[in-house]
Amino acid sequence: MLLAASCISVASADEACLTSAQTDLERAYCEVVERGGGAGLPSMVDFRRNDPNVQALLLRQPAKRVGLALPKDSAKPKPVSKPEPEPEMAAPTRQPTKTSSSEPSIAQGLADCQLKRELIQCPSTAYKLAGNRTLAALDDGVLEPGNRLGIEPFNGVRNDDEAVRSYLSNAYDRYIPKMLAIGLGANTMSFTAFHNAFHTLEGGGVDFSERMEQTYELLKQDRKTLGVKTRYHDELPENLAQCVTIDYNIVVCDNVGTNWVFVRAK
Repeated sequence: MLLAASCISVASADEACLTSAQTDLERAYCEVVERGGGAGLPSMVDFRRNDPNVQALLLRQPAKRVGLALPKDSAKPKPVSKPEPEPEMAAPTRQPTKTSSSEPSIAQGLADCQLKRELIQCPSTAYKLAGNRTLAALDDGVLEPGNRLGIEPFNGVRNDDEAVRSYLSNAYDRYIPKMLAIGLGANTMSFTAFHNAFHTLEGGGVDFSERMEQTYELLKQDRKTLGVKTRYHDELPENLAQCVTIDYNIVVCDNVGTNWVFVRAK
């Protein structure tokens, strides 16, 4: 099981960390750090940008080392007394710009395709929804040091929207296949989350590419010993307007909050 059944006690965790924590996993993060087990973890800001299931993967080993059991139900945020601050800027979308028509636009490469629940059926091919894969199903060597995420550092100006969009588009096109390679197709970030992580990290003086590389290494190490569920929910994309092609073999769909990856059927 990915998550342990019992909840943790957070009474002694750092108050400043707890003040900002909104989920049980974030509270778990605070206590792991308080007990000295956070050396290999990303910052709270970076941790928060991950899918809850990836957060659980990141915490599993550090929590075990300090004797903590992760919470069973952790995906839903806890109520807060004041609203969260607005983001610094609106996240871009990789979906085609909508026209004045009331009908949502569909990416050109998917215009002749149909969404059939866990299948995108196109005239000459089909894409199947990718879930997480077992350790035995992974290709040889994908969890070894030689398999790096390999996102290049950003060398532009962060307030240059066009340069950032181009950089993140290329980075995301690399990130998705790399997550599939280590069997975590059901644990990917949406492009919006990817964008937000970039601005949060770079704005805080942290190299986005380096932190993403560190997180990828942690996930690879966890995959060697931890099992994962194939999927964590039954939600599916509503229509193809939520989808774009990453490359010849991959289509990604998202509704901002949830991400789905479809892979070309062999």
